[in-house]
Amino acid sequence: MRSAALALTSLLLVPLVALIPARAEPPKPEKFDETGFVSIFDGKSLDGWKVSAKTGHSGTTKNKSGGKWVIEKGAIVGSQDVPGNGGIVITEKEYGDFEVALEMNNDFGPDSGLFLRSTDTGKCYQAMIDYHSGGNLMGVYGEGIGGKPHVQNFSFKKEVTDIEVKEYKPFPSPVGAEDWAKFWKHGEWNEVRARVEGNPPKITTWIKGVKFMEFQDTEKRLADKGGIALQVHGGGDYTKQFVRYRNIRVKEITKK
Repeated sequence: MRSAALALTSLLLVPLVALIPARAEPPKPEKFDETGFVSIFDGKSLDGWKVSAKTGHSGTTKNKSGGKWVIEKGAIVGSQDVPGNGGIVITEKEYGDFEVALEMNNDFGPDSGLFLRSTDTGKCYQAMIDYHSGGNLMGVYGEGIGGKPHVQNFSFKKEVTDIEVKEYKPFPSPVGAEDWAKFWKHGEWNEVRARVEGNPPKITTWIKGVKFMEFQDTEKRLADKGGIALQVHGGGDYTKQFVRYRNIRVKEITKK
């Protein structure tokens, strides 16, 4: 009887185990064709770039300086130059349709951004690098153009290891809150990437090779071309916390 009871118990457990869903692993990164990409940062200087103090983030110095931008260990390192004063470093060349990829290793706290088709006054489509509590990575924000668009599918909680997934039906977050700490490695170099095409533009972003946002605007808000810029946000005191970017490369997309 005991053997029969054990066999029956085993049979009953099988369907119960089958009902427990397997935990999803973080998505695998895409493999990108690197053909056509050109480095736009030599790792030694800001040749081909300029610091702009014309944005609203440089108000503390009355637009006399645009934050502090230096080269350290092959990376562009940015911070506020005086408490509350930020700005942007922007390419001298303007780009139309393009894909840009770079690696970041920022402190968790400063607000930054990857600016697409930016003016020297900071008007742009921003691939968000709001790397702080309540912020987001690789959502899309209309910087200096009324905050439109503003789309994101997650936000950071108090710690960099924790995110809250947001309801964004057009493109849900590909990484769940339970897998974020496994996917994103703070303190290491992680790649982010953005592509902008057309006007009104279609903007696509990736984090570590995983597509995180795809957004099609319906309104022409900016010129067809602009610079690529990196930001240090104004406000607060972030003179002792830093943003770091390296391996910055661009591929211009030829219209067919």
